[in-house]
Formats: sequence, structure tokens, C-alpha cells
Amino acid sequence: MKTAKNIAYSVVGVDVKAVFVWVFVALALAGCSALPAPPVRAELYDFGPGPVGAAGPAAPLPPIALAAVESVGLPDGSSALLYRLAYANAQQLRPYTLARWSQPPADLLAQALRERLGQQRVVLSGNEALALRQGQGPLPSVLRVQLEEFSQVFSSAEASAGWVRVRALLADTSAAGETPLAQRVFVARRSAATPDAAGGARALAEAAAQVADELADWVRQQGR
Repeated sequence: MKTAKNIAYSVVGVDVKAVFVWVFVALALAGCSALPAPPVRAELYDFGPGPVGAAGPAAPLPPIALAAVESVGLPDGSSALLYRLAYANAQQLRPYTLARWSQPPADLLAQALRERLGQQRVVLSGNEALALRQGQGPLPSVLRVQLEEFSQVFSSAEASAGWVRVRALLADTSAAGETPLAQRVFVARRSAATPDAAGGARALAEAAAQVADELADWVRQQGR
């Protein structure tokens, strides 16, 4: 009889221990679920790796100075990937919450221009051109660029395109200063494959490349 009671007590003890373990596990899981979720990082986009091994012309063109690209009408220094809903309010620029550029668009455009112009000539920065001005010898022409539009424009909820508008000024330089030579506005529009940030980033990169090509051809047509 005593043995039976001991067996019963041991069975009850095992059951109590099992219940305690399960309660502890449940509380631990509940505590984990109550922890704040880690923040979602925004996806970064740029214009891609660029051309590889692009050959220049047989006779290189004269050097040119590329001034820092300025942003006009866009958030200064912002790396936000912007879009417009033309079917709702085309005047409102909206940023994607979980997507942005690796650099401000003006800096990315300057990089694209430098790569494209550099296929045909030596491209100097503004500081390098200033150093030449303080010395002797011929001075390179200066290319000044303003970025006026750089956004993904939605004509409907499913259709969009990357829009890039650039104003370029080409000037000759001398010891006395700069003399404007020519000015032109370049506009490029490339359709986005998908109505999202990834599609917009790709379309904008393609539009920027088109602007860089057209701008380089224009500078060459000016004899510079």
C-alpha cells in the first residue's frame, strides 16, 4: 500500500514538472514575441557598374572641366528616390519609404557624366580647373550642369517612367573669367518595367545615361 502511494506521488511529481516546463517555455516565447522587431533597412540603388573597357576615339578631344552638378527644385543633398502621381497630383514629389539612392542624384549624375565624357577626353574637376587658371597655358572649357527633374512619374497606378531634365551651360575660360558659349536643356524619358522603386531606379538610370550621351555629343558639336 505504501509502495502504491509512492508511485502515485512520483507520477504526480512528474506531471507537475512537465506542466512547469511547458509554462516556462510559453512565457519565454511570449516574451520573445513582445520584443520590438528589428527596423527594416531601405534598399539602396545606384546607376550600376558603368561601362567596362570602353575605348575612346583615335584622336582624343581637348580636356574639359566639369563643375559640380547642382540640384534645382529638388531636395538639396537628399538621397531619396522620388516619384510623382501624375494622375492625382503631378506637382507633389513623394519619397519611397524603403528605397533610396546610394548618393544624392546630382552626385550620381556627375559620376555618369564624368564616365561618359572620360571616354573621349580628360575630365577635370572644378578645383583642378581653378589650379590651372592660376598657372600658365591654355585653359579648358567649363561645363556647368543643373539637375532640374529626377523622378519616377506615374501616369497611372501601373504605368510609370523615369524623367530626367538637365540644363547645361558650356563656357570658354580665360584669365579674365568665363565666356558663355552655348546652353541647352536635355530631357530624357524611359519607361519603367515595373511600377515600383526597383523599376523606377532602373528607368532613371537609363534616362540619366541617355542624357549623358546626348550631352557629350552636344559638347563635341560645339568644337570643344
